[in-house]
Amino acid sequence: MADQLPLNPVRSAAAAAGASRKRAAYYSAAGPGPGPDRHSRYQLEDESAHLDEMPLMMSEEGFENDESDYHTLPRARITHRKRGIEWFVCGGWKFLCTSCCDWLINICQRKKELKARTVWLGCPEKCEEKHPRNSIKNQKYNVFTFLPGVLYEQFKFFLNLYFLIVSCSQFIPALKIGYLYTYWAPLGFVLAVTIMREAVDEFRRFQRDKEVNSQLYSKLTVRGKVQVKSSDIQVGDLIIVEKNQRIPSDMVFLRTSEKAGSCFIRTDQLDGETDWKLKVAVSCTQRLPSLGEDSDPPVHESLGIENTLWASTVVASGTVIGVVIYTGKETRSVMNTSNPKNKVGLLDLELNQLTKALFLALVALSVVMVTIQGFVGPWYRNLFRFLLLFSYIIPISLRVNLDMGKAAYGWMIMKDGNIPGTVVRTSTIPEELGRLAYLLTDKTGTLTQNEMIFKRLHLGTVSYGTDTMDEIQSHIINSYSQVHSQASGNNTSLIPPRKTQSSTPKVRKSVTSRVHEAVKAIALCHNVTPVYESRAGSGGDSECTEADRDFGDESRTYQASSPDEVALVQWTQSAGLTLVSRDLTSMQLRTPGGQLLTYCVLQTFPFTSESKRMGIIVKDESTAEITFYLKGADAVMAPIVQYNDWLEEECGNMAREGLRTLVVARKCLTEEQYQDFESRYNQAKLSLHDRALKVAAVVESLEREMELLGLTGVEDQLQADVRPTLEMLRNAGIKIWMLTGDKLETATCIAKSSHLVSRTQGLHVFSPVASRGEAHLELNALRRRQDSALVISGDSLEVCLRYYELELLELVRQCPAVVCCRCSPTQKARVVRLLQQHTGRRTCAVGDGGNDVSMIQAADCGIGIEGKEGKQASLAADFSITQFKHIGRLLMVHGRNSYKRSAALGQFVLHRGLIISTMQAVFSSVFYFASVPLYQGFLMVGYATIYTMFPVFSLVLDQDVQPEMAMLYPELYKDLTKGRALSFKTFLTWVLISVYQGGVLMFGALLLFEAEFVHVVLISFTALVLTELLMVALAVRTWHWLMALAELLSLGCYVASLALLNEYFDVAFITTGAFLWKVSAVTVVSCLPLYVLKYLKRKLSPPSYSKLSS
Repeated sequence: MADQLPLNPVRSAAAAAGASRKRAAYYSAAGPGPGPDRHSRYQLEDESAHLDEMPLMMSEEGFENDESDYHTLPRARITHRKRGIEWFVCGGWKFLCTSCCDWLINICQRKKELKARTVWLGCPEKCEEKHPRNSIKNQKYNVFTFLPGVLYEQFKFFLNLYFLIVSCSQFIPALKIGYLYTYWAPLGFVLAVTIMREAVDEFRRFQRDKEVNSQLYSKLTVRGKVQVKSSDIQVGDLIIVEKNQRIPSDMVFLRTSEKAGSCFIRTDQLDGETDWKLKVAVSCTQRLPSLGEDSDPPVHESLGIENTLWASTVVASGTVIGVVIYTGKETRSVMNTSNPKNKVGLLDLELNQLTKALFLALVALSVVMVTIQGFVGPWYRNLFRFLLLFSYIIPISLRVNLDMGKAAYGWMIMKDGNIPGTVVRTSTIPEELGRLAYLLTDKTGTLTQNEMIFKRLHLGTVSYGTDTMDEIQSHIINSYSQVHSQASGNNTSLIPPRKTQSSTPKVRKSVTSRVHEAVKAIALCHNVTPVYESRAGSGGDSECTEADRDFGDESRTYQASSPDEVALVQWTQSAGLTLVSRDLTSMQLRTPGGQLLTYCVLQTFPFTSESKRMGIIVKDESTAEITFYLKGADAVMAPIVQYNDWLEEECGNMAREGLRTLVVARKCLTEEQYQDFESRYNQAKLSLHDRALKVAAVVESLEREMELLGLTGVEDQLQADVRPTLEMLRNAGIKIWMLTGDKLETATCIAKSSHLVSRTQGLHVFSPVASRGEAHLELNALRRRQDSALVISGDSLEVCLRYYELELLELVRQCPAVVCCRCSPTQKARVVRLLQQHTGRRTCAVGDGGNDVSMIQAADCGIGIEGKEGKQASLAADFSITQFKHIGRLLMVHGRNSYKRSAALGQFVLHRGLIISTMQAVFSSVFYFASVPLYQGFLMVGYATIYTMFPVFSLVLDQDVQPEMAMLYPELYKDLTKGRALSFKTFLTWVLISVYQGGVLMFGALLLFEAEFVHVVLISFTALVLTELLMVALAVRTWHWLMALAELLSLGCYVASLALLNEYFDVAFITTGAFLWKVSAVTVVSCLPLYVLKYLKRKLSPPSYSKLSS
């Protein structure tokens, strides 16, 4: 399939220019002609037009000689324009309708034009334009739209609309058949249950919104501090947010109580990352000596993303003051969240199609009856009466039974002791768990615990793992004890021997020295900040807190933008070298002996996705040594460090173990070297043109022939049993995609360690693309990689979807696994919708953070995990679980049972209606096509309720495979996705069974009755009830004691009613032997052949699950 995709090759700029010149020469050489006419027929094509026209190159040669490809193309596109009627008939009408609809939608849903706004600090009343209220609203309806909205959602389905029309027809005397309650009672019950369920869900959403909107904040005004609700905050308000308090709206960070002028925020509910983010206050407002003081003259200062505080994040340190710039639906968190949709299960849609087919059969049967009558008299009235007589073909109890079944499945899921804490929040789609083809999962907190653990340190000739970390600790203790003894002997310097050793790297160092240098490099080269909890009684004053600190390990936590960084610093602490303080200009380390080492931070080069490395230049205040430390990915560090023969091999070994590797190196600088670098670096930073390139070039001048200190391996702890769960899902035929906002390297590493990508599969990393041509080449490269998992970034995905949406999706469908990194929440939701549109298969999204909500709501089935990132995803999901491993049982056992049971239940209820409609048709045909009901009043109500309801509904307890067997053989799940349990084939089988049994019961009763018509009713109805009970017993695969009880209870109810319902039955005839043998004969003829056929089918063609159970 993928080999035939019409992708288009791209050519170089030179080739494009050459081809353009040739086209121009061709037109000029074509001779004179009418200019306007020539330009109307022959239109020059741009690069995009050519790309549309060109086929996908199937070989490498096509790329080597792309100039020749263009000579074979048509030199101009001849467009024959259709005019008038021809244009309208050939698609013009569709174009006009689409244009009109688009115009109306744009008028009704005109988006607010985005433009710059002026914000008056502390004076929201001065804002000229209106801004949305700062209220959170997750409700689907309001007071006025609730009832119409719920009724519309119910009656938009053909099944419910049909019941409504049939029930309303009973108010017309000429069409009335039976009693009103036989039609309105079941419909009213269904609507009451639905409205109550929606009302409860809506009230819960209202309470959650009210709780968030009622949170109180302090607002600064000219009169001082005022308490204000979150929903009453306006653009321009100066809001004070305390530590551990949620930020109510998007704000500019003006001031903080922290002395450093910065604070940390937790963004786990916004982007799913549990690492704290560093935010910096606007310098001019942070410097103000007191609040409310005007700066004179006016200050013009540019703002960056680091000066912003986003709504739904939490202040992690200090107290902050910000000015509100965006509120309500204009905040970043709300704009990244899509509106929830009402989810409808695939089984419900399939049953809806079957009811349409049954309705057509109903109309056809009624028309046949009226036609055979000869259209005598008011035939149209007779037609409607026949429609009502046969209306039981589509039984109203279908909706009731299915809804009650769904509630039962939800209760069983929540009561399953093997998956404790599971909550079913959407009770209408449990069958979807058994029909999934794609599972799209988040990474952080879903597949992983987001807990990094240092696993390995490799120094070239020696490697240290988790079981030999105590050796590193002893080396560090020995190293600093030697230094301390030397320092006590002569107080000239702290570590004089180190300078000699570091300046002559060719001299072989001792293991202790090498371990010490590597650990010190790891302890210094990072962007980690230690955070201390304030002591009781110290108040909020930063100076008092600083004086009271004893750098105790109990009150210290580390914060950084990456959990890898924190894991490395925590490991150096366990090794004996502890980071105790850090600010923008200095940091302090504590040795095992308790001595503090102070380093001045001269320069910091942060990690970027382009550089894939971070560096720092520090100066040891005791020795005045200046050292440049660098760490990064092995691919970028290999050419930077001095020659070695072990780095590449060891990086490969660690990667195969699922470890995230970092190469650590250093370079000692003299004072002159650093001064030269600093002058060039500052000059580059002041450049107006190509500043980033010039700065990078200056930094790269330092990154040459660096001394390789070591290689670190860090493991991101996976959730419990992630590997076997993913293996189970893959064996079940479910394709797994990982959508994450994390870096490409991290995502790739987790994909390998979690076995999302198996060891036998290749891994194709989609190179970053920014243009159509680059995307074209990368798609060609992807096509040539067979059976390889794909790793693609969000930006590249966006470019490919813009130009090659169909081609990309055809290719990725062939991939065994897909990893999308750097995905925004809206991109995740878009990927889900694209899979739904282009594959038509059912999708499931799994996540645990606020950034996964859009994806969860867009999927056919959303599963939320309650974890460290809060409950936002769990509350928005259809199913909430506590661990990722619970997905296996949720799908393999409960998904299978819910789908199989609902399919059996739905078809059995249809069979119950079809059989009685067949009997009615036979009865009407025999008695001169009279539109008279066979069974009156309570018999019809009782047949659908107390006589057969309990045994039929007991099918929700049936199971074809034991739970242990379903978990052991996940391959059984593949059959479910084919939808064979409920299809037109199985439906037609049940129709034939119903026609056969209905005909046998009615004709048998007519043949065997002797004198009175009431005996026909008695014999046929009794045989009908017994047949239904026997058919339930035939359909059961695993008996449950409640099933047997339901059968006996229903039979007992019917036997009791035979004696009580004198107006319908002849009690004297019931006690005779003739009644018993006649009923038994009719029942045996209707059921015995089906039992024989089922026995033969199981012997000759047993299902796959029966082979396993045997």
